Amino acid sequence: MAITNFFSQVAALNFTGCLNLTLRKDGESLTVSVLLQNDACGDTAKNHIPPLILKGTAQELGEGFFPAVAEPVQETSQLLTNMAQYLKGQEEAKKNSAMEKKKTEKVDKADKSDKPTTPEEIKEMKYKGIMAEVDKLEAAGKYREAWIKVPQASEFPDKTEEMQKCRSSLSAKFSPDLFGAEQPATAVTNVEPKTEQDATDSIDAEGVPDER
Repeated sequence: MAITNFFSQVAALNFTGCLNLTLRKDGESLTVSVLLQNDACGDTAKNHIPPLILKGTAQELGEGFFPAVAEPVQETSQLLTNMAQYLKGQEEAKKNSAMEKKKTEKVDKADKSDKPTTPEEIKEMKYKGIMAEVDKLEAAGKYREAWIKVPQASEFPDKTEEMQKCRSSLSAKFSPDLFGAEQPATAVTNVEPKTEQDATDSIDAEGVPDER
């Protein structure tokens, strides 16, 4: 049996994928359709690549088939490979872009959540800052300074009750005198009567002070 070198020449072609050959015989003429497919390429544009059509006698095709298809098959293979790589790179870019976008959104949300934006939020932050200082002073045993640090009700009307409770709690820890001054002791002096008559008038015979 004669050995053909057809498959050896097919193997020598530079392509990646599946090379489909379709042959049709019309009398002495042959029509060969050559279509290269690459399943790794997900781009539907590959479906628009037309097959390569060759017509001729068996002898003509035997002599000119491989020289005619070698270059087109190689170019088509390279095109499909590039399309597949492009799609893969595009998909990676989308993933990375989505990840980066998500990270950026998280950072933006964190920044926005940390920074007050409305007058109410700014006022609330100011109040918390003042009361934090009050707590520090109280923890240090500086109750009087902490009491003074508590804001006035006019500054934070909605916190009036809370601030009153805080002042009451702090004032309970003060010394009796808010300003630290000691009350003077009351001196008791015995005043002697100036004359004997005065003494007699002030005390009766039984030694009981006369109420007159």
